[in-house]
Amino acid sequence: MIGLAVLGATGSIGRSTLDVAARHPDRFRVVALAGARDVEGMRALCGRFRPAVVAMAEPAAARRLAQGLREEGLGIEVLAGAEGVEAVAALPEAAFVMAAIVGAAGLRPALAAARAGKRVLLANKESLVMAGALFMEAVREGGAELVPIDSEHNAVFQCLPPGSRPGQAPAGVRRIILTASGGPFRDAPLERLAAVTPEEACAHPNWSMGRKISVDSATMMNKGLEVMEACWLFGLPAERVEVVLHPQSIVHSLVEYVDGSVLAQLGNPDMRTPIAQALGWPERIEAGVEALDLVRAGRLDFRAPDPGRYPCLGLAYAAQRAGGTAPAILNAANEVAVAAFLGGRLPFTAIAEVIEDTLAAVPAGPADSLEAVLEADRRAREHAARRAAA
Repeated sequence: MIGLAVLGATGSIGRSTLDVAARHPDRFRVVALAGARDVEGMRALCGRFRPAVVAMAEPAAARRLAQGLREEGLGIEVLAGAEGVEAVAALPEAAFVMAAIVGAAGLRPALAAARAGKRVLLANKESLVMAGALFMEAVREGGAELVPIDSEHNAVFQCLPPGSRPGQAPAGVRRIILTASGGPFRDAPLERLAAVTPEEACAHPNWSMGRKISVDSATMMNKGLEVMEACWLFGLPAERVEVVLHPQSIVHSLVEYVDGSVLAQLGNPDMRTPIAQALGWPERIEAGVEALDLVRAGRLDFRAPDPGRYPCLGLAYAAQRAGGTAPAILNAANEVAVAAFLGGRLPFTAIAEVIEDTLAAVPAGPADSLEAVLEADRRAREHAARRAAA
């Protein structure tokens, strides 16, 4: 029986992970859960899965959860704060850790899981965007297994030669091609984008995702972050990681080899597929996903992304090439700008403007320590918040 800890348990990835695990009760035991502030959601999960330990990043939420669990007579230990979440990530009973906390908040717990030698099911791309060198070093030194969960990176993982190692360029690979749906505005008139609403931006045409990542998909910043993540995961420079629009979201990514072969992973747009692959690897396990019907799909379309429609993608490539703390600065500015947009304080098209301005205003330095990365993150957030409020 494999002990499983799920960080970000009440989010979409966390719930999908628990759905897959519940289909294999003879194989997985949920030993720990972690979340931020969704007390009722976590309380329901505790009632169903009965973990030994739960952590809530928000201390007030932890207190409310502890009270609710006592009322139900559930003897579950409740930890509070960022330290509690990190403790769950390194729990000895958890061999597998799903790292699905959104944004920069997921960095420290993912590092804790890597240092503890877990199989890290990495759904928090910011861990590599912000601190790629530090994270990969933690994986090596901790003896961790790293399996990517983003559908695109998991697709690449499945298409690589046997024996490929995280962070090392795979033998014979010419380039990686990440597919992108293009979000809900891929065909909208450019002059309409300034007036789009958060509700429209969060209405993804193919995937069911949280609000922040849905906006990132609409701006294609999400794909930019995935380019950065791919560089670290697969040991390739940014110029060998390309992006193509694929509206159907059936081909999840492709790997081109030097002999001209191109391998692709296909499937319905359901995150339970990469989650099941990562949980079962090197075996295959049931995910509860509907079988792909290519005849019903009818066609697979591809086209290049328009830089004028998706300026965030270009900003991400530029930050990756700049290196150091530039990716952390970009990520922080994006999180602030997206929050301002979702809060009705910033137009959709100004998200890229805030990011570009922050990259120009906040000097990048070496990302040689976690402290340096977090300091760059702090300075970028402060500048982006001022810029978004102007």
